[in-house]
Amino acid sequence: MLKHIVMWKLKDHAEGADRAANAIEMKRRLDACASIVPGILSFEVRLAQAGLEATCDIVLYAQFADKAALDAYASHPTHEAVKPFIGAVRAERHCMDYEV
Repeated sequence: MLKHIVMWKLKDHAEGADRAANAIEMKRRLDACASIVPGILSFEVRLAQAGLEATCDIVLYAQFADKAALDAYASHPTHEAVKPFIGAVRAERHCMDYEV
């Protein structure tokens, strides 16, 4: 099994919206990717919550059956369609994949 964790810090303003609105839109778009290929075992997108520590605005935590499933997800047209928006609104991106 492969775990895939991605965290983003968003720009204060981008694409005609503020950080909070872009975080909600980004979550909506990522949530649409939750079951696009076989081998996605779990898929969770969360926004930073007021009152709890967070150095990023949004996080994706997903588990894939194997690297082939992650690769299929990464290159799927639905996921590819999300990338331009994320690229436009993000200030920073951090990612870690690891096998368990």
